[in-house]
Amino acid sequence: MNKIKTIAKGCAATVFSATLPAVSTFAAAGKAKTGLDSVNPNTDKNVTLESQIQLILNAVYVVVGMVAVIMIILGGVSYATSQGDASKVKKGKDTILYGIIGLIVVLLAFAITNFVLTQLGA
Repeated sequence: MNKIKTIAKGCAATVFSATLPAVSTFAAAGKAKTGLDSVNPNTDKNVTLESQIQLILNAVYVVVGMVAVIMIILGGVSYATSQGDASKVKKGKDTILYGIIGLIVVLLAFAITNFVLTQLGA
């Protein structure tokens, strides 16, 4: 279990250190947006109910999609560190499978709701 925690911490540190230069570059260039402007650049336009619903749903989809990707990564780490134990191998494979299914469900929900909301707005 300690190996998994160490690997997870290493992955988190790698992702953080890989994205930090990009964030600082955008901030230095003055192109970084903060607050709601970062997710909805159309704040100066007339805000409709459909656009607010779409904004909230997109934020939820991003969070749930990130959780699904993290589950896939944790399942892969569990599978790789199972050392041939059949129950750990099955647990790792199941975690990867459920993470992939969750990601597919999020992508389909994103596509369906964006389609419906654009049709309502048109």
